[in-house]
Amino acid sequence: MNAVPGPLTEAEVAEAEQELGICFPPEYRSYLRGVSAGGALFTLRRTPEGWWWDGNTDTPRDLLAVPFLHPDSYDAADDELLAREPRPEDFPDLDAYAAAWRAWDDEAGEFEYRKTAGALVAQEHGCGFATLLALTGPLAGTMWWDGRATCDRILPLSLDHVGGARPLTFGEWLERDSWDLLPPGWG
Repeated sequence: MNAVPGPLTEAEVAEAEQELGICFPPEYRSYLRGVSAGGALFTLRRTPEGWWWDGNTDTPRDLLAVPFLHPDSYDAADDELLAREPRPEDFPDLDAYAAAWRAWDDEAGEFEYRKTAGALVAQEHGCGFATLLALTGPLAGTMWWDGRATCDRILPLSLDHVGGARPLTFGEWLERDSWDLLPPGWG
């Protein structure tokens, strides 16, 4: 059984921030310094490739410093991308259609990565579900549910989904289970 990693030193946190090109949200930074480099979430550690989190193998490093934006801000772009999906009847043959569809699918995949830019996977829940911690942008320090595997949505983890669904901060989330912070009837 793996032991829970201890806290990081101030020098290690500063080195990680500098290398990653971001400033950690205050509550997360305090957690790294005073509690653990992992524990409740994936461990931040120095690897041969540099500072990174366990369990974030699919997270593009170049998108970490890009601001995490509210997921609703992508709705119009999602609709526009879906409207441009190639249809077989618009092409002279199946090879031309297949090439156009692959190019569109590549664009759609890159767009999906951008939806979680500026966030890290804090916990993996299986079946494509994950808890995200926004590290950058106006929502830095808040917690989100990546439910795109079934509902194509990224949702705030909140105690009040009826009253506006203010996303919990990292500190508020620490003592809770992400599954309990989803909208009523979700999943």
